[in-house]
Formats: sequence, C-alpha cells, structure tokens
Amino acid sequence: MTTNLQRRALLLSYFTVGYNVLEALVSLLAGYLAGSIALVGFGLDSLVESLSGGVMIWRFSHAPELSAEAEERRERQAVTIVGYTFLVLGAYVLVESLKKLYFQEIPSPSLLGIIIALVSLVVMPAVFIIKYRTGKSLNSRSLMADSKQTLACAWLSLALLIGLGLNYFYGFWQADPVIGLVVVAFLVKEGVTALKERKLCACASCGLPPGAGGKN
Repeated sequence: MTTNLQRRALLLSYFTVGYNVLEALVSLLAGYLAGSIALVGFGLDSLVESLSGGVMIWRFSHAPELSAEAEERRERQAVTIVGYTFLVLGAYVLVESLKKLYFQEIPSPSLLGIIIALVSLVVMPAVFIIKYRTGKSLNSRSLMADSKQTLACAWLSLALLIGLGLNYFYGFWQADPVIGLVVVAFLVKEGVTALKERKLCACASCGLPPGAGGKN
C-alpha cells in the first residue's frame, strides 16, 4: 500500500512539473504576443515552480547510495538556487509592471491568456486535493506542504483571470500590471521562504516513506 502511495506521489510530482513547464511556455508566448506582464510573470512563476517540483521528484526518487546528510546538503543547494531565482524574477516583473503603469503601455486583450488561467483554475485545485490526500495517507508533511503550494497557484490563476478579464471585457488595462504586482508579491514570498528555510519541507527525511529516516 505504501509503495503504491509513493508511486502516486512521484507521478503527481512529475505531472506537476510537466504541467508547469507547458503552462510556462504557453503563458510566456501569450504574454509576449499581448504585451501582458501579468501573463509573463505568471509564466515565469510556473517555470520556477517546475524547478521546485524537480526537487520534490528528486526527493521521492533519491539515489539510495546517498547518506541522509548528503541528500539534505544537495536539497539545500538546489532550494537556494530556486530561492534566488524567485527573487530575481520578482525584481524583473516589478520593474516591468511599474514601467507599464508609468508609461501607460497598454497590453492587448488576450483570449489565450484567459483560457490558460481557466484551465489552471480547474486543474490546480484537483491536483491539490489528490496531493493532500496522498500526503496524508503517507504521513508526508513534505507532500502536504507541496499540495498547499499547488493551491496557492490556483489562487494566483484566479488573480490572473480577473486581471485579464477586466482588460478583455472592459478595457481596464491597468488591471494587467496591477496583477503583475500581485505576482511579484508571490514570487518574493516564495523566494524569501526558500532562502530562510533552505528546504521545501520541514524535515530532513521528507519524501521518504513513514518509518524511513525518521518520522515524516
């Protein structure tokens, strides 16, 4: 039973990474075509989230020859890179959002962007529920924490949908860079959290089955 749950946890991590990469590519393309910093920021966030998900995959399929100390050291190094990436991209989106507001660079309405936000708003809550239940069954705080990250992405999708919708249906273009600032807050929060904790979970043995390497 535990083996099946671990396999499901690994598959969920693979799905999350694959989905985030695809979402990032489409969002960045749509953002570039429409001149939407909200979409670009959303795409960049998805790209960094895929890096974070990669750390989770590594944790669930770690090499057995590595010691717990070596695993934790490698995870800290990976998460540090992810944390700084969040902050750098947050600074970029902040500058671009403020520039668009100040110079009144009006983005084009993006139907593709609205579709991306809608799809994410459907997929992410479903993935959150499955991840959380799997993590609870495995007694894995790491997977439950990762599920809450997925839920946060769903809320970000809702914010994106509101911003793009206001521009598409009502011509309120300022909503786009304002949502860009919301994305900035999200990026900075995730970056600071990663750098502060130096890990994606609260315990050294995260990702391992119950009873392996300590209570998870």
